[in-house]
Amino acid sequence: MSANKIPLAGVIGSPIGHSKSPQIHQHWLKMLGLDGFYIPMDVAPENLRDALLMLPKMGFVGVNITVPHKEAVMDIADLITDRATLIGAANTLIFRKDGKIHADNTDGYGFIENLKSGAPHWDPKSGPAAVFGAGGASRAVLASLLDAGVPEILLTNRTRVRAEKLADDFGKRIRVVDWVQAGNILEDATLTVNTTLLGMIGKQELRVPLDGLRKGSIVTDLVYAPLQTKLLSTAQEMGCTTVDGLGMLLHQAVPAFERWFGKRPVVDSATRAAALR
Repeated sequence: MSANKIPLAGVIGSPIGHSKSPQIHQHWLKMLGLDGFYIPMDVAPENLRDALLMLPKMGFVGVNITVPHKEAVMDIADLITDRATLIGAANTLIFRKDGKIHADNTDGYGFIENLKSGAPHWDPKSGPAAVFGAGGASRAVLASLLDAGVPEILLTNRTRVRAEKLADDFGKRIRVVDWVQAGNILEDATLTVNTTLLGMIGKQELRVPLDGLRKGSIVTDLVYAPLQTKLLSTAQEMGCTTVDGLGMLLHQAVPAFERWFGKRPVVDSATRAAALR
């Protein structure tokens, strides 16, 4: 890209109107005094490949990828990081100067950084983690927890076969538990994670008995609308440390912004406020 071109980035999904990413990246561009724009783009699945091949010619240095395209971009990218391959999905693309599309997944990084920020006393090796859900977000969480050194993961999902598939993919440290027994795994867990959409505005509640939550354990919910889900409010009442889901969205954006615009932003209270505006 020539020196006088303003770099463009954005997020591709369908639908895309709900995304908070434009508010986050535009906030950082302004705070760091950088030229650049971050644009939400609603692209249908059948147009995804054409769009990705055209964007670099229009001045784009990269894009975030969200639902429903995270898996599909793996077949379009020229280069894929090991962690994106392990997770089986990408959320960040870099358009390289040699014309190649580089795919990465920063969701797991964002998840761990959010935990470190919201629960700085967390020791991954302190005990098992209980994880609800076996979708795409769960894959990123599992990969990051195993990498951090969590000794065992108790995984439960409404459809057991999906959880068993993840256990096969990720190895022996994952033990699958029936959904009807989900409440029973909490008393062993030093960390509990909801990766499902249950509890989100417009979705069903997470109907898992929570009386087994250990006082002093850490509970985090990937849902951030509402910020304080029933899981988090109940856990707080029971003496747990709670970490909301917004921080994961903020932290996963950091490495992408740095690659595209050349400076590393900081996640702070002003960033959270920008995302919530």
